[in-house]
Amino acid sequence: MTRNQIPLWEVFIRPRNGLAHKHCGSVHAADEVMALQAARDVYTRRGEGTSIWVVPSAAITASDPENKAENFEPALSKVYRHPTFYEIPEEVGHM
Repeated sequence: MTRNQIPLWEVFIRPRNGLAHKHCGSVHAADEVMALQAARDVYTRRGEGTSIWVVPSAAITASDPENKAENFEPALSKVYRHPTFYEIPEEVGHM
């Protein structure tokens, strides 16, 4: 099996509970078990992280950056989603 035949896996690591997983790189591996082992060995050498996700690169679909306006501009018309729309009571203090 050559390097070109070994699937590429994207690696996401959650640094600690309560935080989102973040993409940290890619590994080549024959299956998901080997991808998890490779990701652990490469990206968590110092004990960082509480969870690892590996996803086949071929399974990821991304938007085209040229469609930015089409994908993200509608959010600007929804002012109720912006935190400035709400008034915070004095007793709440600093958020």
